[in-house]
Amino acid sequence: MKKSLSALALIMSVMTAPAVFATERTVTFAIDNMTCASCPYIVKTAMAAVPGVANVTVSFESKTATVTFDDAKTNPGAIAAASSSAGFPAHERLQGS
Repeated sequence: MKKSLSALALIMSVMTAPAVFATERTVTFAIDNMTCASCPYIVKTAMAAVPGVANVTVSFESKTATVTFDDAKTNPGAIAAASSSAGFPAHERLQGS
């Protein structure tokens, strides 16, 4: 019985391990094709619809979107693809650029 419980505990810890390593990340994207005041709303709506995205802030002035997300549920490529599908190609900006 004790060996069964130990084995079960080991299996459960291995299954939940990826969740332990998940972190919240924030990435800034350069956004193309934003030409009017309603564009940021469309970009924000598209990016926020991606599962795992916690927060989206879009700046029309700087043509950027800053997105906070759970990296166990999504990635920058999926977020950029959502914006691109809405007509606003997004490109991850490297820090400092």
